Amino acid sequence: MLRILAALVFATAAVGCAPRQVQIETGATTSSEVALRVTNNLSQAVNVYISGGGSTDIFVKQIGANSSEWVPVQGFSAGSTVTLRARTVDGARTYHKDNVVLENMYEWRVP
Repeated sequence: MLRILAALVFATAAVGCAPRQVQIETGATTSSEVALRVTNNLSQAVNVYISGGGSTDIFVKQIGANSSEWVPVQGFSAGSTVTLRARTVDGARTYHKDNVVLENMYEWRVP
């Protein structure tokens, strides 16, 4: 019995120390990264959304009052046609721009 246990421990240790083959992959990539430069000229912050290809609005980022920010856009590649929306944080006003063809860096001013 002791010999069987010793053989089992040795076999397990030998397998645990054997070299292993590892495959490394990256996540899905888009053809190129795109970003928006959103300039908010309002006196209150806006929530920025993007939609395209039949998708629902996807929240991108909140942009503060009277400020500009570069915002990376995930899930859309250059050449995609999308709709941009900006909604004031109080929900009172919504601004949109339809049929935007995304470039690597697209600028949008609200309003």
